[in-house]
Amino acid sequence: MIALQQISTARFLERSEIVRSSENYRLDVMSNDWWGEPLGAMLSRVLVEELGQRLPQSTVFAESGAVSASPDATIELNLQRLDEDAAGDLVLQAQASVSFKGRPGQALRNFRFVVTPPAPGVQGEVTAISMAVGQLADGISSMLVTGR
Repeated sequence: MIALQQISTARFLERSEIVRSSENYRLDVMSNDWWGEPLGAMLSRVLVEELGQRLPQSTVFAESGAVSASPDATIELNLQRLDEDAAGDLVLQAQASVSFKGRPGQALRNFRFVVTPPAPGVQGEVTAISMAVGQLADGISSMLVTGR
């Protein structure tokens, strides 16, 4: 069993509106385009599903949910950036750690994914976010399988 702890998101991302960019010392948000749920909760839900698909032999659950169990591995995630850069590419930057029951220490990795949105506007940005989160799930899956 694998537990995903509550995701820590950078404060500038903790808002209902979709953040377009944080480049050039300015925060640009989409005033009429909002997330359907808090970003941390949504990413947690999506990552549990994505990790479950990549690791079908394991049960993956969100530690912040109603289900609790003694996990064999625990994932912690800090989301540092999830917005477009000056060139219009989506940047996902995060730190992840994986701790294994009965094993001292933990595996820690930094991730940075840059994805070019396939279309302009919020639809392209959200599609690029989905692709970057998939890449993050690949990276975390690799940490769980290799132990590093």
